[in-house]
Order: sequence, then C-alpha cells, then structure tokens
Amino acid sequence: MQKFDAIRPYYDSEVNEGIRACLNNPMMKAIMNFTFPDVDDEVWKEQLKRTHSIRDFQCNFIYQSVQRVLEKSSEGLTTSGFEKLEKNTSYLFISNHRDIILDTSLLNVCLFDHGLVMTASAIGDNLVKKDFLLKLSKLNRNFLVQRGLPPRELLQSSKLMAEYIGQLLLRENRSVWIAQREGRTKDGNDATHSGVLKMLGMGSDEANLMDYFKKVKIVPVSISYEYDPTDALKMPQLMAEAKAETYVKEKNEDFITLLSGIIGQKKRIHIHVGDVLDKEIDAIANENDNSNKQIQALAQAIDDSILQSYKLWPTNYIAYDILNKSNKYTNHYSEEEKSLFERRLELKIDCSNGVMMEGFLNMYANPVVNKSKYENAI
Repeated sequence: MQKFDAIRPYYDSEVNEGIRACLNNPMMKAIMNFTFPDVDDEVWKEQLKRTHSIRDFQCNFIYQSVQRVLEKSSEGLTTSGFEKLEKNTSYLFISNHRDIILDTSLLNVCLFDHGLVMTASAIGDNLVKKDFLLKLSKLNRNFLVQRGLPPRELLQSSKLMAEYIGQLLLRENRSVWIAQREGRTKDGNDATHSGVLKMLGMGSDEANLMDYFKKVKIVPVSISYEYDPTDALKMPQLMAEAKAETYVKEKNEDFITLLSGIIGQKKRIHIHVGDVLDKEIDAIANENDNSNKQIQALAQAIDDSILQSYKLWPTNYIAYDILNKSNKYTNHYSEEEKSLFERRLELKIDCSNGVMMEGFLNMYANPVVNKSKYENAI
C-alpha cells in the first residue's frame, strides 16, 4: 500500500521509532508535563519508549491529555446518540467543524468511552508544517489533506484520499472523521460542501454512487461549544471578507489558533452523533438519477441532521437577542449569563467597530437562526 505513504498515519510497526524521534522535543515535554504534572520526566519517557501501537499511544497518553484539557478549560463534555452505534463497526463521521484539534480528539474520547471503533481523521497539511506536529499527527492516526495544490495535482490528491478513506472504512474496519467543509466555519453557519462529498465519491467502485455512500455508513456529527475559544481570532478574516478583501494568514496563525483552541475557555461542550443516513440515501436514490442532484440532496440530509441536533447554549440565544435587539429568547438565559457574555465581548473585540461586533455576534447567533428553520427544534 505504498501509494498512500504521502498521506497516511504511521503503521504500528513505525510507532516506536516515531515516538523516539519526538521524545526529547520541548513540545513533547510541555504536553506530558501538562498531562502528568506530578510525574517525573523519566517515568513518562520510559512508558513512551515501551509504546508500540497507535491505540496504546492514544489510550495511555492522548486520552489523558484530552481529559486534562477538559478539566482545565471546560465545564464538562456531554454526549448523545453514541448508544445507537454498533461495536466493531466502522462509520464515516461527517461533522461540523469548530476546532482544529479538539473536534476529533473529543469524538475519539467519546468513541473510546462507549467501546466503539475510533477514527482516522483528516487534517490539513498546512497545520502540521512543523516536523514535531507532523509526527504527532501520524501517531494520533491523522491522515493528510494536501492543500494549495494546482488543479491537476489537486484532482490526483483528492482521488488518492478518497481511495484511502474507502480502504480504511471497507477493508480495515476503521472509522473515519472528516469535516463537512474545508476548514473550520468562521461565522457559525454550518453547511456541508458538495465538493467534500464529490471527493469521497471518487473512492467508489460502485455503479451507483448512492450505493457506495450507503455502504460506508455516513453518520452526521454536531459539535457545539458554549464559548468558542478561538472566536476573537476569527475576526480578522471576517473583517477582510466584509470589506471584500483577500485575507492572508499570519506566519504562525494556524499554530496560535491550534494552541488557543486547546487551552482557551470553552465552558460546556456537547457532541451528538446522528443516525446512520440509510433511509435518507434510499430516498435520494429513488427520487433522482442525476449524480449532482443526488450529491446536493445528500449534503442537505447531512445539514438537516447536524443543524437539528446542534446543542444551543445560553451564549447562542444571548447573541441572537443582542444582535436583533430583541427579548425573543430571554427564557433561555439568565441576566448573569448575559452580563458574562457581554463582558467577554468587551474583552475580546473592539465593540465600537460595528462590522466586528456584528461578525462576533453572528458567529454565536447563526446556529439559532439555522436551527429555528426546523419545526420544534428549538
């Protein structure tokens, strides 16, 4: 399977060598000291040296790191829907995307806690330019999405990734996580990009694309944070877009966002996994034989599941009411919660800047707008 070498995570046979290459990196020391604050360096180093599989690395180290992140920067993680998934079964999890590292790490913690197959997860190669981060991602079962390629190479890269995802799901019984669109949503509008589904479809050897999507067991996932730890960091891009300007990232922007997402305050977090899209796919196949229309209908089915199951927090309702100068949702939050949110607003952004203020509030309010389109969802 050498053709996947450019994008795949480590094989278990490569894990120990990968770990040893990272052992004395200051970033590994920082992660381990954060995770195991009362343990001498030599103790965790010895345990890492005895680690020979991705599962052991994830269960003994990454799982513990995520628990510490939750303890330090959140008021807890709740879940729903996991009990409907079957053990020893692979699924294609397609989710809304809020945080570079945490979305997949938290999903895997939940899968592990429920005794389910953990995921191989897509990550943009722009996020792992540093050698240590690349090795760490390969130890954590990430596969690379190659970004910024010219059109012909992008097509080849998409085919390769689609084939690899199919290989994981159908031959290796490995679940896969992928975001519903390229990159994280900046404005709180969660929408499935048909390009992602077209890419996935390139891995099909079925005559009918919908047969393939049924076979890989698509499960939509809704991830919602009460506070987005990277909310203020998203403002420069939203400001540029509001002025119709091209946004150029700062040199270390992705890395700063990555760190902020991990250590920034999130308050409560909820992850819901929807039902496998089975009946929906049958209906799409019966209604239409045009593959483009089928893809659009599948994107809509994923959106319907994600938006209806999205957990709305007081912050979402508060932002909606401030933005619309209304009292529509006052029964969903307290005065204290509202003043805390307004305080965050003052600390994070320049409130005299109308465009920035609106962008920040929209980020939290849009999930309310989107969910309210579904009868009885709110």
